Amino acid sequence: MSSLGVGPDPRAGDVSDRRMPFGVDRVIMWLSLWWMAGPLIFCTPAIVRAMGFPWVMEEFGSVFWWAAPTGAMVAPITGLVVAHNGRRRKALGRFIVMTTLSSALVLTYWVFGVLLTECPDGYHC
Repeated sequence: MSSLGVGPDPRAGDVSDRRMPFGVDRVIMWLSLWWMAGPLIFCTPAIVRAMGFPWVMEEFGSVFWWAAPTGAMVAPITGLVVAHNGRRRKALGRFIVMTTLSSALVLTYWVFGVLLTECPDGYHC
C-alpha cells in the first residue's frame, strides 16, 4: 500500500490479482499527482513573470496554458479507465470526484468565459 492509499484494499472489495501488478498502483498515483499539479502548472507563467523572468512567459507560456487544462481532463479520465481495469474501488471513487470537479470547472469557464462574453450588455442573444 502506497502513502496515497491507492493499493488494493480487501475490505473495500478490491481484489489483488496476479495479472494486475503494482504498476497499476503507480499509474494511479502518477495520474493523481498530475491532476493535483494542474493549478500549479496553470499559475507557473504568472509566477515566473512576477519573479522578473518575462522571457519564460513569452517562450513557454502557451505550453503551460495548454498543459494545465489537458492534465485536468486527461488525468481523471485515464485514471477512471486504469482504476476500473485494475479493480481499485477507492481509486475509482477518487477519479470520479476528480472528473466531476474538472468537468464542472471547464463547463463554468465555457459558460461564463465564452458564451456570456459573446453577447454585449443590453443585447439579447
